[in-house]
Amino acid sequence: MSDDETPDASDEATGRGAPSRLGRVLLGAGLAAQASEDFRDMDDTIEYAESAGVPMPDVAAPFASGMMIVAGVGIALWRLPRVATGAAVAFLTVVTATMHDFWNADEDDKGGERLAFFGNLAMLGGALVFLREAYKD
Repeated sequence: MSDDETPDASDEATGRGAPSRLGRVLLGAGLAAQASEDFRDMDDTIEYAESAGVPMPDVAAPFASGMMIVAGVGIALWRLPRVATGAAVAFLTVVTATMHDFWNADEDDKGGERLAFFGNLAMLGGALVFLREAYKD
């Protein structure tokens, strides 16, 4: 395809021109699976958010988990990729630094928070790559 051509609807539907299908599916499925785990134990998720000082955790935690399920599915299927990747980047940017601040954690929690921090950091890196791809045209 030349630089002055734009992809048609069939290209978007089949994923041609979209970034790595395997990478998208892995990142999207990982985000959606983690968010669904949060939903399965929402009381603990809300309690954890509250302990981190999240305002209105009973609203924020389910909203954030729902946003991540939608973002994960959107990334995996490459549907509304700008919205899906943007939501993932926004979520991971805020949550990584505020919820997994291992440098402030108690000694007993430090290792788990560090692992979660760097796991989120890796997902954020992938989401940023896909965000850039979503804006290429």
